[in-house]
Amino acid sequence: MTADQSTARWFKSSHSAPDKDCVEAAFLDGGMVGVRDSKNPAGPALVFAPAEWDTFTATLRTGDLDRP
Repeated sequence: MTADQSTARWFKSSHSAPDKDCVEAAFLDGGMVGVRDSKNPAGPALVFAPAEWDTFTATLRTGDLDRP
């Protein structure tokens, strides 16, 4: 999925330390959400449709993706 990222305002979680490498996110047009690696801001980004993002974050909250 693609979305215009040229004006995206990327941000890190408020729980991230300023000097640490983290995941960055941006709210894009059409309710899309972009996710990228902060170490490589010019690199590719994953783009989620609104329903995909909701499913992804709900799954994170359940702990189903935690490592054993």
